[in-house]
Amino acid sequence: MSAQDHLMFSLNSSSYLSSYSQTHDYNNSNIFHAVVEVPRWTNAKMEIATKEPLSPLKQDVKKGNLRYISNVFPHTGYIWNYGAIPQVSWKPPGKVCLIVFFTCLHQVCSRGEVLRVKVLGTPALIDEGETDWNVIVINVEDPEAEDFNGLRALASALILLF
Repeated sequence: MSAQDHLMFSLNSSSYLSSYSQTHDYNNSNIFHAVVEVPRWTNAKMEIATKEPLSPLKQDVKKGNLRYISNVFPHTGYIWNYGAIPQVSWKPPGKVCLIVFFTCLHQVCSRGEVLRVKVLGTPALIDEGETDWNVIVINVEDPEAEDFNGLRALASALILLF
């Protein structure tokens, strides 16, 4: 088995779970359940494998190569947690995309962890020449979550962090 064949499933006490089954809709219009694909300070670009049974996490492959995130000195890997909000998707021409997110502030999550998150904003980013719409969120369990209700408040906090 090669690293390209490695799949990561979620498991509860008695059975395997789909990434989608853990992220049922939430009643609050601004709170979503999100799955961490790439924890903060790690490099392997993992994603929910939507075409595999039970939608496990799998390392992203581009042009036959496993994808890794470059370091941004002095940091290693992603400087935030990165993942997907499985219950929300959109269909650009030719593919189906899960809405991806970046969590902010201090928490380092585990790969596959499910978070309840609050949306702060939706910037467009460029990834290898393609426009990617992303969502910046904060874990509602973060002690500072109530202080952040948009990207302006977040920008001030990030200047202090980095």
